[in-house]
Amino acid sequence: QVKLVESGGGLVQAGDSLRLSCVVSGRTLRDYTVAWFRQTPGKEREFVAAIFRSGGNTYYADSVKARFTISRDNAKNTAYLQMNNLKPEDTAVYYCAIDRQLILSSVRRFDQYDFWGQGTQVTVSS
Repeated sequence: QVKLVESGGGLVQAGDSLRLSCVVSGRTLRDYTVAWFRQTPGKEREFVAAIFRSGGNTYYADSVKARFTISRDNAKNTAYLQMNNLKPEDTAVYYCAIDRQLILSSVRRFDQYDFWGQGTQVTVSS
């Protein structure tokens, strides 16, 4: 059984930092591309960042580039999202997702990922 568990969310002020973690069980993380998405009520799930299984190439949404960093520790089967200089518009539920067969052109499409976590709430006050 595959399970992804996110943690690290919370309530912070604008300019603060948070690090989200995504612990994967039931699969070997090194075989998967990992992504973070976020969602606010009434909106579609939005791509945030991804790190590929091969080579570790990373990709970011323009809105978070230079502020967020995605990483992975395959030995711990865990992925991370370091979020710096948080802004109120970063407020959302953050989800991690993994996929084994993802191609570059699909990295931003939430419907291309096989497995998802339950999400962790990030709230940034102004």
